[in-house]
This record gives sequence, structure tokens and C-alpha cells, in this order.
Amino acid sequence: MASGFPSRTVIPRNFKLLEELEAAQKGHHEGSVSWGLESNDDMSLSRWVCMIIGPTRTPFEGRIYTLKVHCGDRYPEEVPTIRFQTRINLAGVAANGSVDPKSVPSLRNWNRDMTIHQILNDIRGSMSSKENAKLSQPPEGALYPSQ
Repeated sequence: MASGFPSRTVIPRNFKLLEELEAAQKGHHEGSVSWGLESNDDMSLSRWVCMIIGPTRTPFEGRIYTLKVHCGDRYPEEVPTIRFQTRINLAGVAANGSVDPKSVPSLRNWNRDMTIHQILNDIRGSMSSKENAKLSQPPEGALYPSQ
């Protein structure tokens, strides 16, 4: 007997991550962000390396920022962890490069339909916000200690 609600197929974790990997590889995006697996032999699809090109007319302009994203066993039900590798002075980024989920709209309002691409675009968008417009940046190429 039908409940009156449309049924929703839940895409398994690895299928969702494979879709995200395929989107990254096919380049169906504007090119100011990119993402891919940190290691091609990561069968769990957990560890991602990402890049954001700083927006023009901001303190981040002309810089390339690298980040690591970790999608845990409960992804996409649980938000991934995001950490900058490149040093950055940006609201919502801790002294060790960790991104506070409350500071990024797609992380704060996380649901299983969100993607790594959306997270990167939100972080890049925050680089253009008024609160980040006057922040002086660390020397170009400076990195956080690896963890």
C-alpha cells in the first residue's frame, strides 16, 4: 500500500563519491576550484586534495590554495572534514588550517545532496566577503605543518 510520499532512492556512499570524482575529472565546472583523490589507490574514496584559485580584487587574488578533504565512513550523511594545506588568513579557518563547519554555508546546512564542489565554491565565495576583504595574508607558498 502506498504511503502517499514519493520514494527516495538513497545513493550508496561510494556511488556518490564516484559521481563527485567523475564530475571533477570531466571538468564540468568553471575552473576556479578543482578536486580529486589524493591517491589513485584510495579504494575507500576518503582522502581528497582540492584547489581554490583566489578571486580577483581580493587579498587572495593570484594565489592557489590547496586543501585536504576527508570523507569519513558515514559520508554523505556526515559532513566531511576540510583543512587548508596552504596558509590562509580567512574567517572560519583555525590556526592549524581546519575549516569550521559553521563558517561555510554548505557545511553548516549539510545534507547528503551536497558535494565537495559546493563546499569549495562556498569557501571561495567567502574570500570575497566584506569580513575577509582587508585581511593580510601569510607569505605566498607558506604551508601549515602536516598532520
